[in-house]
Amino acid sequence: MKPKRIILRLVWILLIAAAGALTWYGWVSFPILSGFGSKVMCSAVFDAGRNENQVRDQDLSAYMMKLGDFKVNYADSSVTGSVFGLAKRKAIYREGLGATLVSQLSEQEIRSQQMNLAVKPAVFTDTIPWPLGDKLTAAFPAAIDSARLQAAIQHIFVEKDSLLPVRTRAVVVLYKGQLIAEHYAAGFTARTKLAGWSMTKTVTGALIGILVKQGKLSVNMPAPVPEWRNANDPRHSITIANLLQQRSGLDFEEVYSKSSDATRMLFRKADMGAYTASRPLKNLPGSVFYYSSGNSNILSRIIRQTLGDSLYYRFPYTQLFYKLGMYSAVMEPDASGTFVGSSYMYATARDWARFGLFYLQDGVFNKERILPEGWVAQSTKAVSPDRRGYGYQVWLNTGSDTLIKHYPAAPADMFYADGFESQLIFIIPSKNLVVVRLGLTQHNNFDGNKFLHDVLASFK
Repeated sequence: MKPKRIILRLVWILLIAAAGALTWYGWVSFPILSGFGSKVMCSAVFDAGRNENQVRDQDLSAYMMKLGDFKVNYADSSVTGSVFGLAKRKAIYREGLGATLVSQLSEQEIRSQQMNLAVKPAVFTDTIPWPLGDKLTAAFPAAIDSARLQAAIQHIFVEKDSLLPVRTRAVVVLYKGQLIAEHYAAGFTARTKLAGWSMTKTVTGALIGILVKQGKLSVNMPAPVPEWRNANDPRHSITIANLLQQRSGLDFEEVYSKSSDATRMLFRKADMGAYTASRPLKNLPGSVFYYSSGNSNILSRIIRQTLGDSLYYRFPYTQLFYKLGMYSAVMEPDASGTFVGSSYMYATARDWARFGLFYLQDGVFNKERILPEGWVAQSTKAVSPDRRGYGYQVWLNTGSDTLIKHYPAAPADMFYADGFESQLIFIIPSKNLVVVRLGLTQHNNFDGNKFLHDVLASFK
């Protein structure tokens, strides 16, 4: 065969292979891109009340997301997304439930679900003193240098690199329960609901704690998961504590740069908890820490199955949010109707701060014990071996090796909720401090340690 023919054939083979690779990539990735964008847009527009152009310019501005086209339908409160007209996905908004991505079930099936929702109390929070309301005191604590604290906050709103913006949107600082500082980016206010992403996991952990206090669950017993009921199933020994501590041992891949268990669960599956529960065992339960959103969604499904649907949809609101004055909070369900306990919760910065204060006060709020006595201490106890430090759906500043701190500038007793794009609630008991930072940091370049250093430097 002549050399030219050989070269031509090789070129054709390479072109066919490249076309195949691109087709495969599109087949796998486009539904995730369109699903993610539709869900984000739907929540932001219909739940948070934001302008759709602002969402496009900011939240959906990452390079790959620009390939998508997201159309908002104000008539039926939905968003439909596609990539080059392919892989269409739709997210729908329902009052009191937020946004849900249509997956596996039909839109009609999802919209026809009957849910006994909580009735929000008719309160005018501007007349109710903080923290149950939004009436603030003008007094400022003598222990804090106000000018230095304001400078620390203002610093993280300044963009130093236009190509890699940090996009801090909201900061709230509490000292001894008092709201002493807050600031918002242009286009955002104290009433703007913002996504917590994985900070939702810590809320799910609190809901489990409430059920433990009510005697409906025990963390050290095998988790009541139908798929693991058989005593001969190696997953039968997985406890609720294992799930809380991210030590279930399930074979689950938490990766977002490609198709993985996490992306399939969040953007392709109707019942996220059931999908994760179907995964096989990879490690002995309790032996290996592996951060998994799937574990959190199993916990959310356990809450639903424990309570039954007649109580489930009211439970987070009547037993937690409304008791804390978190009237903006919304937990969003998957297509099957189970709250996405790993990722999908919206609330104002002040309400996220109220949740942090709730943990700072050992699970007590307005003189009512909501979490079991000792729950917060147990939740913030490192499991050995665990150098990074993780408790009951909450991150710790130190792990079993107390010489290593993830945030060196902060005290060792700090623990925190941490969400995608640097959503953070820092809780520092030794300083009586709660610091909330919400934003859209898409390049992992928010320097939380420097921010904590500057905030703590404001203490006289």
